Amino acid sequence: MTVAVFFGCAFIAFGPAFSLFVFTIAKDPLRVIILIAGAFFWLLSLLLSSLVWFIAMKASNAEDGTLKRGLLIFGVFFSVFLQEVFRFAYYRLLRKANEGLAAITDDASATISVRQMAYVAGLGFGIMSGAFSMINILSDSLGPGTIGIFGDSQYYFITSALMTLALTLLHTFWGVVFFDGCEKSRWWVIIVVVCLHLLVSGLSLLHPMYEGSLPPVYVITLLMGIWAFFSSGGSLQNLTALFTRGKEERETS
Repeated sequence: MTVAVFFGCAFIAFGPAFSLFVFTIAKDPLRVIILIAGAFFWLLSLLLSSLVWFIAMKASNAEDGTLKRGLLIFGVFFSVFLQEVFRFAYYRLLRKANEGLAAITDDASATISVRQMAYVAGLGFGIMSGAFSMINILSDSLGPGTIGIFGDSQYYFITSALMTLALTLLHTFWGVVFFDGCEKSRWWVIIVVVCLHLLVSGLSLLHPMYEGSLPPVYVITLLMGIWAFFSSGGSLQNLTALFTRGKEERETS
């Protein structure tokens, strides 16, 4: 049973991200490099936020439960802020690198559009964030303990996998919208992305009240997916053409 839980939760948490990587990134070496670099930038933000958390815990010498929870909330929000700072830094780095590449080569295929960079970088952030969120939980799911034996929720593993899936997709959508806001100097877009990231992270603190955290997070994920679709150049005409072509192909076959 523990092995089934492990693979089931792993496929839920990372299946969509793995599919996106295989079908849209793996065949392009430049996209793979951008993905790995994006994951590295997320790791840098985690390193700095962990350092600040360690210093805060040592400085406060927290013994009271309320103080510890206050420090936890501070740590979560500070980590979100650092992630968005590093997302902006990565945008600036990619923009300069792409401009330099375009200046020294006449091969248009050697460059990558900002929208493509946004998608790949966002997925890199999401995959690394999901890995650190889920890896220890997956390890615990292999046993030897039994979840819920002391009255805790029996849905801990499945809800953690669903939350990881949502965060992975959200980082991808946030990357697309964030880069688009930077390109068009729409700073309000960046502020909205940061606020939504803070909101989702705050909702995750409601666990084990899963009914109060998962539904709002997935509503935000759906709305961000729609926003990212239109920010990346999508339109209702594109959707209409897609469904019309699919219907015609089915009728022809």
